[in-house]
Amino acid sequence: MIKVGDKVRFLDDVGGGYVTSIISKTMINVENEDGFEIPVLVSNVVKIESEEFYSSEDKHDRRNEVDMSSQAQPEPEPEKEEPEVVETVIIKGNDEPKFFYTIVPDNKQHPVEGALKAYLVNDSNFTVLFHMSYLKNGNYETIESGTLEPNVKLLVDSFAQIDLADFPTIYFQLIYFQGNDRALHAPIQKEIAINPVRFYKQKSFKENDYFHNPAIVYSLLENPMLEDLGKMTDKDFKNLVREKQEGSKKKEKKEKRQRTKDIVEIDLHIHELIDDESGLSNREILDIQMEHFQREMEDAIKGGVKRIVFIHGVGNGRLKQEVRQKLASGKYKKYGFQDASFKEYGFGATMVVLRRN
Repeated sequence: MIKVGDKVRFLDDVGGGYVTSIISKTMINVENEDGFEIPVLVSNVVKIESEEFYSSEDKHDRRNEVDMSSQAQPEPEPEKEEPEVVETVIIKGNDEPKFFYTIVPDNKQHPVEGALKAYLVNDSNFTVLFHMSYLKNGNYETIESGTLEPNVKLLVDSFAQIDLADFPTIYFQLIYFQGNDRALHAPIQKEIAINPVRFYKQKSFKENDYFHNPAIVYSLLENPMLEDLGKMTDKDFKNLVREKQEGSKKKEKKEKRQRTKDIVEIDLHIHELIDDESGLSNREILDIQMEHFQREMEDAIKGGVKRIVFIHGVGNGRLKQEVRQKLASGKYKKYGFQDASFKEYGFGATMVVLRRN
């Protein structure tokens, strides 16, 4: 077990140094013989007994010093640690369940560099019994478990950027309650799959209410609406089902209108293509949109569609420019294109004519 202050030798390089800090379970900072502090994988160092760094004469003198000091001063008895007392804080009106898994970088100015710390945040007046585990090789490895008091943050893990490459899926199990609850709350089971790409983009780390540093915050509530389902009457529930069915019918009609042999309408706005675009750069968003454009073009050509309309919006005109540049060159240049109906789409769509009547 390597700890701060240990002398270590590098396995893949000459020399060694002293451990100055623990970055994560796999990374440490080592101050080398030149006085520089460098991050090193734990697997690339070996701990060395301090005597190995003294000459034979030094060893003799040092042993004498140790013996004399031990005779002069008896070892003090270890102090008894006082049990940590967590004060329960109740905030008036904070009675909605709000539980988060939050990853906070040590480096506020450059969050994509350095170590990361993971916290559980209980932003409510509920007491939470929790179990956190990593799924590794088909087994659930417990990382932390216990009680999360109301309105507190708890450090549960720390790691380095290098650990994210094959980070395991995280699983949470939560049971929450208050001392004067009128109803029981369903247990929460939440799965979080870490996307390493997000951690290499500075804008993925957002300002938040819980930490001074920007952070990535995951909600542990699957769907806050579920909490209210138990309070609904039969009439409320039937109305909700009816609204859902009517919405599905409208959507189905819209999709049928959008996809016929005569015309296909494709919305290229990024929120129509993916569920969450946070953390993506403008270039990455544009790549996704253009990949979808090309896929829909190929499907329409194979399906014998006469016309296809791409809704790209006005915006800064970048997407429209990319779409029209692609249509004017390569294998698509044989197809004519023009602004789609201004009445239906304004200036935000392009119509491609794939075949004549």
